[in-house]
Amino acid sequence: MSAPLFPLFAALCGRAVLVVGGGAVAQRKTQALLDAGARVRVGAPLLQPELAAWAERGLIEHLPGRFEPAWLDEIWLAVAATDDDAVNAAVAAAAEARRVWVNVVDDAEASSVHVPSRVQRGPLQVAISSGGGAPMLTRHLREQLETQLDDSLGELAELLGRERLRIRARYPALGARRRFFDRLLAGPVPALLRQRRGRAAQRAFEAELAGGERTRAGSVVLVGAGPGDPGLLTLRGLRALNEADVILHDRLVSAEVLRLARRDAERIEVGKQSGAHHTTQERIHELMLEHARAGKRVVRLKGGDPFVFGRGGEEIEVLRAHGIAYEVVPGITAALACAAYSGVPLTHRDHAQSVRLVTAHTKDADDDLDWVALAQEKQTLAVYMGVAGLQRLRDRLIAHGRAPDTPFALIENGSRAEQRTVVGTLAELPDAAQAHAVGSPALLILGEVAALAETLHWHGAAPLRYAPALAAAA
Repeated sequence: MSAPLFPLFAALCGRAVLVVGGGAVAQRKTQALLDAGARVRVGAPLLQPELAAWAERGLIEHLPGRFEPAWLDEIWLAVAATDDDAVNAAVAAAAEARRVWVNVVDDAEASSVHVPSRVQRGPLQVAISSGGGAPMLTRHLREQLETQLDDSLGELAELLGRERLRIRARYPALGARRRFFDRLLAGPVPALLRQRRGRAAQRAFEAELAGGERTRAGSVVLVGAGPGDPGLLTLRGLRALNEADVILHDRLVSAEVLRLARRDAERIEVGKQSGAHHTTQERIHELMLEHARAGKRVVRLKGGDPFVFGRGGEEIEVLRAHGIAYEVVPGITAALACAAYSGVPLTHRDHAQSVRLVTAHTKDADDDLDWVALAQEKQTLAVYMGVAGLQRLRDRLIAHGRAPDTPFALIENGSRAEQRTVVGTLAELPDAAQAHAVGSPALLILGEVAALAETLHWHGAAPLRYAPALAAAA
């Protein structure tokens, strides 16, 4: 077994580097070296168009012809990037003889330097290497890290770099300095940078630097979990779940989404069910305040999107009134996900020019919906109401002018493995839901576009069409 590689980062700014090869691979390597500030010489008989353009503009130096050992004079690093194994071997041998570090593309054994997979956020870089033995594994890990490391980490690294001397002067002892960084990184500064509030982040940093050791302040992130498919959770939502100390989650948040969360986070179900409110909204407010005041990072995890019939506005009003730091991470709301997963376009130039998102559950249970507007044609209704009240909905819409033969798609467990779609006409709606025992969570799409579910469906089983005669026989 070969010895492990010694990881390091090379300062190539202003230093001469040789790339042998004039094709696409050489161009890619040259770009990375230029980004690092290197003075790049590219040796090859011919250059592909972009490399040739760089040479013409003076960004690189072109050494025409076949490789010669003299090209390595005054070189700090060489890269062999040709499609000729003999040429690559010659570059490696000549570099070894001159004690010049060399990377031979796709040849780990011939290389004295390996170029790792890399994730970069400003000055912050994470490098991954398998020593050339498992490049697909390093690529896989890089892709995972790309999803987990927020772009704002670059700004955070720049801030800490600028303030490094001040931090060392304020906390000369290593232990105190470590505790300062623990507080800083768990405090409001990273969140403010994510929100693109640079000045506020600088003020928070100054307060932390001047404040000395103290208990950190807590915060709350409202995260939209989407309709159930964990693949629909946003990258920012995933990061918040991995940073959480406490997760207050709705009943309808799928187990698959919860499994993505930090394993040692405390999970508290605060779901509310129609007719059986296990946790009142006021109690949810109390829990958010209690845990945030204890210095914890709280995630309020809500199905769909927090600001679409999710009472997210009420919750951040409470947090703001009590001085608790918060942010909101949108989620894919049920109307968008259920429509997409059942093959129903919410708008279509032949059928619908507008969409209305509607809930039948108003705050005071008053019937204050604009039924005349809802009954208009050439629009799509996405109704968030589960399966309760379908008969009343049908009767009101027909009474206000909606055609009884308007198509509907009633989607149960949208985006999940157990998704079911029932289709029919408005007149059949309540009977169809009962005949197929549609349960919650379910979303109703009503309008001409709903008919497309039968031809455009792609996820799960084909839609179920209501058959009155069969239902009566049963």
